Amino acid sequence: MGVLMSRRQTVEKVQKVSLAVSAFKDGLREQPSTRRRAEAGGTRRGTLEQTVQEGEEEASAGPSQPEESSASKAAWERLRDGRGVEPEEFDRANRFTPPAFIRPKRELRDDEPPDISLEQREQVLNDEMCEICEVWTAESLFPCRICSRVYHDGCLRRMGYLQKDSSVEVTETAHTETGWSCYYCDNLNLLLTEEEMYSLMETLQHCKIIPETCLTLDDFLHYKHLVHKQQFERPMAEAQEERAALQFSALDPDKKGHIEWHDFLSHESIQLLQKLRPQNALLRLLTAKERERARAAFLALDQDSDGFIGEGECHRARHTWFRKHQKETPSCNVSISHVGPMSESSPASSGSSKSQEKTLPATEQEEARPIDWPGFLRENVAYILAARPNSAALHLQPPA
Repeated sequence: MGVLMSRRQTVEKVQKVSLAVSAFKDGLREQPSTRRRAEAGGTRRGTLEQTVQEGEEEASAGPSQPEESSASKAAWERLRDGRGVEPEEFDRANRFTPPAFIRPKRELRDDEPPDISLEQREQVLNDEMCEICEVWTAESLFPCRICSRVYHDGCLRRMGYLQKDSSVEVTETAHTETGWSCYYCDNLNLLLTEEEMYSLMETLQHCKIIPETCLTLDDFLHYKHLVHKQQFERPMAEAQEERAALQFSALDPDKKGHIEWHDFLSHESIQLLQKLRPQNALLRLLTAKERERARAAFLALDQDSDGFIGEGECHRARHTWFRKHQKETPSCNVSISHVGPMSESSPASSGSSKSQEKTLPATEQEEARPIDWPGFLRENVAYILAARPNSAALHLQPPA
């Protein structure tokens, strides 16, 4: 039996402990009273747009026109603030209150090169207490593969972050090499500052993108054309349109013909970060776990231990960050035990012999330019960040 220890001796903490114990007793059983409105709005993993259903009778009745308008306004507000349900809006006694996220702020020294040593390894330790209830119970805790946070599955369910499909995913992958990203790391949009978020919202509104909706290929290409013309004051070239179509395919791994809103939002968020922030600022976003995986990848590629790898090896390493599906063998010399399997849609996958044949001539030319450890980090940082979400989609398609 587990021993309970609390960080703060307060009444609020005692209440949280009580709720945590109740969550453990629930186990994997379904709770019909906590079904989400996401059944009507589609899957939105990694975001806090999923508000708590206030009653089954309300859900069974179709929303009226004023309610739809109010819901759209609320969606824009949630997108702007990156927040969940506020305490005053949350009146169900058997559930925890989702937090309101505070967007990061840029610091004066963010653009300076960070000191990330190749030789000095970092000791990566997970937290001892659940991020939600702040209690240790000697039960199995699910660690995030990106940050140091850990969670009880019961607490995640009480927060509404685990549903039928995601519950199985967490239990099966959290303790594997593939890993699982917590709700903080799963949402790339939370990396944006308030100013960056307003910039993205203005672009979405200008292009008449409706939040929390799916996008077809035509919608996606139309959006990309409008953004390109707004930025460069000229139409998008045919080659750029082809790359946009490839990116759509990468965001639609199940070939459903549309991309989910949270995947589109993550893609646009990482692209905006690339556009507005220098690489040094992006490097400061990497966690200790991500830096350690990058070290392992570089050392595995630097087989002669001279501190340099070929440009082709650096480019192929971009595909290894997308740890979405278990694959048998990668096509480069990076060990799966270090950086995980390649993405199923990766051109560097071992199953794509044609892609390997096409990339051989280019690889021979790329090998001429050596890349050191700092250069390796700068060229891969955007792809490392883009690989954080649990979704099988590739939110930043590496060039072939």
